[in-house]
Amino acid sequence: MDFYFPLGSSCYRFDTLAPVQFRDHSVLCVCVVGFCRSRLMSSMEDLLFYTITEGKDMIPLSQFISALRKTGLLTSDPRLRDCVHQMRQSTRDSVGPVMMDKTLFRRCVGNNIMLLTKAFKKKFIIPNFAKFTQQINKMYDSAQQQEAGQVADYIPQLAKFSPDLWGVSLCTIDGQRHSVGDTKVPFCLQSCVKPLEYAIAVHDLGSEIAHQFVGKEPSGFKFNKLSLNEEDKPHNPMVNAGAIVISSLIKPHSNKAERFDYVMDFLKSMAGTEYVGFSNATFQSERETGDRNYAIGYYLKEKKCFPENADMMAALDFYFQLCSIEVTCESGSVMAATLANGGICPITGERVLSAEAVRNTLSLMHSCGMYDFSGQFAFHVGLPAKSGVSGAVLLVVPNVMGMMCWSPPLDRLGNSVRGIHFCQDLVSHFNFHNYDNLRHFTKKHDPRRRSDDDPVSSTLTDIIYRLFFRYIMQKCLFLELLDNAC
Repeated sequence: MDFYFPLGSSCYRFDTLAPVQFRDHSVLCVCVVGFCRSRLMSSMEDLLFYTITEGKDMIPLSQFISALRKTGLLTSDPRLRDCVHQMRQSTRDSVGPVMMDKTLFRRCVGNNIMLLTKAFKKKFIIPNFAKFTQQINKMYDSAQQQEAGQVADYIPQLAKFSPDLWGVSLCTIDGQRHSVGDTKVPFCLQSCVKPLEYAIAVHDLGSEIAHQFVGKEPSGFKFNKLSLNEEDKPHNPMVNAGAIVISSLIKPHSNKAERFDYVMDFLKSMAGTEYVGFSNATFQSERETGDRNYAIGYYLKEKKCFPENADMMAALDFYFQLCSIEVTCESGSVMAATLANGGICPITGERVLSAEAVRNTLSLMHSCGMYDFSGQFAFHVGLPAKSGVSGAVLLVVPNVMGMMCWSPPLDRLGNSVRGIHFCQDLVSHFNFHNYDNLRHFTKKHDPRRRSDDDPVSSTLTDIIYRLFFRYIMQKCLFLELLDNAC
C-alpha cells in the first residue's frame, strides 16, 4: 500500500509498503521521522545554497570558502572537519577552478547545516564579523605605534624576544576567529597561567576547599611581595604566593609527571586541541633565577600555608613548569573564549570547566589580574584580564569572546604596553566595558547588534528566509515530539 504523510501544505508519499511492516507503531514512527527529517535537511541545504550563490546554480569552491571566512569560521575549525574533508576529496584530482553545484554543496555541508546556516544568516554573536575585524585591525595598527617599554630581562629566556613582536587573536563564543600580527609565535604564559591553574583547582576541588588556602582580595602590593593577609593566607591566586599554594592543590596525590600531564591535557582541551607546548629552557631559567619565589615558598612553609604533607619544593617546581607552558596568540584566544563561554570550548563544544570555576576565575581576574594596575584597568577597561611578564594579556569579554594580545615590551608595572593600549582602545570604541550597557548609554558601537534589529533594513529576501527558517524549525520541533512519542 502507499503511505502519505502531510508536511505543511503538501503530502509526501512513501513508496509501496506492505501493511505488515507498520504493525509496530515504533517502526512507523521511525520511518516517518527519518523520511521527514531527510526532506527538511534537504530543504535547508537548498535554501542555504541559493542564499550563498544568490540564486545561481553553481559557484567556484574558492568563493564558498571565502564567504565562509568572512563569517569568522576557519577551515581548520574542528566542527567543519567533515565539510573540509569532502572539499579536499572533490578537489584532489581537479585541474583548474572547482565549481560547486548543489550536489557537491549537499555532500560538503550535510553534517554542518545548522552551524553554516547560523553563520551565513549572521546569527553568530558578532553578526557583521568582517566590519568588526576591520576595526580590530585599525586598533592593532594604532597599538603598534607604541614604542615605549622594556622587555623583561630578569628571566634570561624572555630577554631574547624582539621588542617588535606584536600579535592579537580573538575567538568568539560561536568560534569566529580573527588574528593579526605575530600570532603563530609561541611564548610562555608566565603569570597568565595563574587564572587557568586556579580554574582547574576550583573545577576539581570546589571553591570552598581552594579558598581554605588562599584569599580573594587584591593585595595592594607587588605581585612577588612576601606578604599574607590577616588570616595568614596569600591575598589571592593572581599573586605569586597564591599561585604557588594553588599549584600544591592540583592532583596532590599524583606524581610530578602525572600532575604536569594533567594540566597540559586540561589546557589543550581549553584551547580546542590547538598549540600548547612547554619551554624547558625557560623552566630551567626560572629555577636558576627564582630566588624571590624560593623566599616566598619558605615564607609560606613557615606560616603553614600549604596543605598538610605538601612538598614545598615540588610545589615550586610545578609552579615554574606552569609558568613555562607555551601558547600562541591563536591558541590562547581559544582558552580565553572557553572562559567567555562559561567553560565550554567554542570550537569543540566540550565542557572543560564548571560554571563555578569560570565565575570565580573571572571575578578574580577582574579585581586582581593586572598587577598594581588592576584597579585602573577595571575602571577604564572594565573586563576580566590577566597579564604576564612575557608580554601576554589574556582578555575575556564574558558571553562574547576571548582575546590574547602579546607584545614583549612592558611598562613599569609589568604589563604589555601595546596590550594595555589595545584593550583601552577596544572599549573606547565598542560597548564591552562591564557598565557600558546601562540604559541610555549609546555613544559606543555594539558589534552584537544585528542589522535586522532595524525593521527598515530587512529586505524581502531576508523576510522570506526568516519565515521559511521558522517553518523548518517548527517542523524539527514536531519531529522531536514525534521521536519522544515513539
